[in-house]
Amino acid sequence: MPNILTYILFAMITILFVFVLFLLIGWRWTIKQIVKKTGKIILTDSYQENIMELLPGLRHMGIQNVLENSLRAELGTVLHRPLTGSSKKWPHLDPITFIPTQVSPFPVNGEEEVDMMVTIGPKAKKPMKIDIPLIISGMGYGIGISEQARLALTTAAKNAGTAINSGEGGVLPEELDAAGKYILQFGKTSWAKEEDIIKRADMIEIKLGQGALVGMGKTILPEDLTGRAREVMGLEENEKAVIGELFFENQTLQDLKDLVEELRSMSGGVPIGAKIGMGGKIEEDIDHLIEMGVDFIAIDGGQAAMKEAPPILCDDFGIPTLHGLVRAVNHLTKRNMKDKISLIVSGGLLVPGHFLKVLALGADAVYVGSAMLFTLSHTQSLKALPFEPPTQAVWYNGKFKDQFKIEDGVKSAEKFLTASIEEMKMSLRAMGKHSLKELTKNDLVSYDEPTAKMIGIPFTFQS
Repeated sequence: MPNILTYILFAMITILFVFVLFLLIGWRWTIKQIVKKTGKIILTDSYQENIMELLPGLRHMGIQNVLENSLRAELGTVLHRPLTGSSKKWPHLDPITFIPTQVSPFPVNGEEEVDMMVTIGPKAKKPMKIDIPLIISGMGYGIGISEQARLALTTAAKNAGTAINSGEGGVLPEELDAAGKYILQFGKTSWAKEEDIIKRADMIEIKLGQGALVGMGKTILPEDLTGRAREVMGLEENEKAVIGELFFENQTLQDLKDLVEELRSMSGGVPIGAKIGMGGKIEEDIDHLIEMGVDFIAIDGGQAAMKEAPPILCDDFGIPTLHGLVRAVNHLTKRNMKDKISLIVSGGLLVPGHFLKVLALGADAVYVGSAMLFTLSHTQSLKALPFEPPTQAVWYNGKFKDQFKIEDGVKSAEKFLTASIEEMKMSLRAMGKHSLKELTKNDLVSYDEPTAKMIGIPFTFQS
């Protein structure tokens, strides 16, 4: 028996040796043969049968359109993109740059502190003050992200001196306890409306719409929403989670005005505002919000993303964040409300340069969503990759959510916020400023003439 085992072991080693030798010596020949045969097929097959016919087809259709049309053909129902938002190339902030100060006046010493503090709802009885102008956007528990992700983001927001928005999901008692400044998103739902939650909020945002979904709602089936979230949201065993299109039956503007006053009274005077997607009649929308008596307005541009939104609402509704912001600022200024109603902007804002540019254009604060989600997962996304997308580490129904470590998520999210603010401070020093309040659109220039004309800033080619 030992002799047989020896022979088997010797044979296995020999085979392994031959295989390794082949790889070392014959790999070039193998690759050459593959390329030769593949190349012959590609270069000689008729166009109608040629696999490379995919190239002009995909160029004509676009890879994403081919994928989504194939899914439509397979499912026969409305598609819901998992996160990406619009696939269009929207006009954005890249053609805009800051004007540095170098000769006179001079840059601010790098050791000098720069004031980044922001007040939202200055006319409210209890304005919300935060140390930085970046706010973590609404990503709801249960309908979006996991308990672990919510708690990590909430703690990171507190550590960074800013606020977090609840989103349209359930409100975890633990996140209320862990939060510093908490924004309750008052949605078209049956949950997250308890008086004790309203009284604990530092700000309340009535969600009328958003960039990726406009004013539409959705229904989540019981089998797609299981576990603790159902209990937190107060759903019965087989009850669907319904996000409606309206707050009231036969809804009127007066109903919404009364809702603002009710929430203001119930909360003890915290800022009450509304969130809308940027549309082609943004000035009219803002006039209605002014009539409602809001303390702040959150506007969400066409580049905004969310978990599960229909492609047609993402791609074919709304206007670019840049256009909507400029129009909103101009209209609030025209109505003499710019210093009375705070403006929060979101939608496709991903890096510190984006954040600072929209603040220069007149926003008071920035909601950070997608960028926050990816930085939250950071290296923990490797638990999902390469066979699952990184969001599987943070979604409520994600396959790897239970492997997500809250303390690591806190560190990643907090460091991202800290690093972003430090870059923004450096930029302000480079413009000779000691405070964010000193920043205006006069500190901007554009190398794209239509963009410069639209905003009202210098065009770089003009002296």
